Amino acid sequence: MSEVDVFLIGAPKAGTTWLAYTLNQHTKIDLSDPKEPNIIASHRGTFIRTDESPEWNKFKVCFQGEGLKLDASIHAFSCPLAPSRIRQRIPNAKFILCLREPVARAFSHWNMVLNTKESVANGVDWSTFEKAWEDDRLSIDSMYGASMSNWLEEFNLDNFLIIDSTELKEKPLDILGRIEEFLEIESHDFEISPSRHSNSASSRRPITSAGKLTRSLFSFIPKSVKEPIVRMLQKRDLNIYNFPLLSSKGITNKINSSHFKICGNQLIEELELFESLTEFDTSHWRDEIQQNLNS
Repeated sequence: MSEVDVFLIGAPKAGTTWLAYTLNQHTKIDLSDPKEPNIIASHRGTFIRTDESPEWNKFKVCFQGEGLKLDASIHAFSCPLAPSRIRQRIPNAKFILCLREPVARAFSHWNMVLNTKESVANGVDWSTFEKAWEDDRLSIDSMYGASMSNWLEEFNLDNFLIIDSTELKEKPLDILGRIEEFLEIESHDFEISPSRHSNSASSRRPITSAGKLTRSLFSFIPKSVKEPIVRMLQKRDLNIYNFPLLSSKGITNKINSSHFKICGNQLIEELELFESLTEFDTSHWRDEIQQNLNS
């Protein structure tokens, strides 16, 4: 069985998609395909929850290359079952934990769900940020303190490299160097392109009827024919469903102080707990939240 060496966890909308695909340039890192296998955690995406035991043998087909096997199932960070499951099976695993100021993270996550219409498909009302926040399937991914408490019951803090997504954006080469040191692999000359694989708001376009038809037709193409096409598109960071005919302009809600007032006080407490557990400085996030609460 292919055991996983490294997990890129937490949190949705914190730059993890860009980081995963950039790390995959390294000859000593083998990113899973798909990027988020969602095999270990009970949290399999924003809405799917299951108590089924992991099908560990599924990892066999997720890794095709050489080097450290990297699983980027980011919802694992907030899953209460993932730490013990990994500890029992892969006790020496390492974890790259990429985080973002938690109110803005939740707001961006909510915006993404509105664009993909996942909430509608799952029969829940996320029409406003306040309604969405009341659903712990959104809020749990911003509960950094509670989640970290679960992980530290199973692993030592030394097993984690914690990254601020702002630093990832502003100083990507520095962060990539820290990751190489953490994983004990040689330095690689990464090709840095902030827009590639960024999963930005502009790329989240709701699919149209024509897009759904195209996707349905594409599903009938034999796998042997389809896979080279998919790899070529991924390499060029092209998503055909972002073309105007196949998708429409997405929702672009703007965050303001009213959104911070919905969850700010709660998340300040979570950040204080996270800092006490990890000694990772969260003061800049707490200050930003407090300023919005005071405005």
